[in-house]
Amino acid sequence: MGHGGEGYFDEAVGDRHGRSSADAHGDGDARSDGNGPWAPAAGAGRHGRTGVDRGTVRLREAASVGVRSDDPPRYAPEWLRLREPADAAARARDLLDPLRIRLANLPGRADGLVVHDVGCGTGSMGRWLAPLLDGAQHWVLHDRDPYLLHFAAVAAPRTAADGSRVTVETRRGDLARLTPDALSGAVLVTASALLDVLTTEEVGTLAAACATAGCPALLTLSVAGRVDLTPAHPLDAEITEAFNAHQRRTGMLGPDAVDAAAEAFAGHGATVRTHPSPWRLGPGEAELTAQWLRGWVGAAVEQRPELRERADRYLDERLAACAAGELRVVVHHTDLLALCRPTGGAP
Repeated sequence: MGHGGEGYFDEAVGDRHGRSSADAHGDGDARSDGNGPWAPAAGAGRHGRTGVDRGTVRLREAASVGVRSDDPPRYAPEWLRLREPADAAARARDLLDPLRIRLANLPGRADGLVVHDVGCGTGSMGRWLAPLLDGAQHWVLHDRDPYLLHFAAVAAPRTAADGSRVTVETRRGDLARLTPDALSGAVLVTASALLDVLTTEEVGTLAAACATAGCPALLTLSVAGRVDLTPAHPLDAEITEAFNAHQRRTGMLGPDAVDAAAEAFAGHGATVRTHPSPWRLGPGEAELTAQWLRGWVGAAVEQRPELRERADRYLDERLAACAAGELRVVVHHTDLLALCRPTGGAP
């Protein structure tokens, strides 16, 4: 998840706390961030809500026969598939030119550009970015969930913008293990809908690893804490406020993530650029909008249970407007490009 609502379901799945990006987003590419699997959980009620309204589908529970309790949860890829076109349309292409300039100035490598995708989910970031960059590429896909790693590897792109070969490998792990050694040889670190489900310490770990390795970071679709719905409703602001508070629970940065990341990377001497990357959802994205609404409102109610009665009526009205093609939503996100100082005297 996630993000403006994605934060309740992010694409980057699972960290050292056992969180999944889908838990958060309702902006990513399944934790409580804001862009993960917002699909209704099994046994959900008429709006797809459960007792805690997580907005995710677990494909495997610890209580299931033959499943160890320490295995990571698996989140259905349906939400990630549903949001992928909106993610691709939203990501800030204006950040690609400065990234391309940096990559073009690197010395040639026999194995091409080595890119690490952190919290890759089903791999939507690679499917979007690899075909936009020239030259041979080798993508290292990191995620805690082996199930999603399988999807990401199978559906990875095979050619770059100029027809060069793209190869992939997968690594099961979490952000805590993303050390400079793990990034040895990397020319780029990417992530989607990840920052807002991290803590200040985790963002610092990421920035330090990239800075020590001397590689830039392109971190997309972080929730900005703002949602615009048309037509407006008196409860919009209260739901947004409750959702943002949910995003910040247990120390997660939520809407403050981009500012924290910019400060962390700049503290290591990186040049940081940010750019808006909003989802713009209209009648053509009705299925995504409906799922986003369920997750967004569900997170708000989880944060403030006293909202439930009014939120139920609100959700009914919003879902009806969505089904009638009368609802438009802008879910605001921000993309960040941090150009860390290269190591080894490169420009």
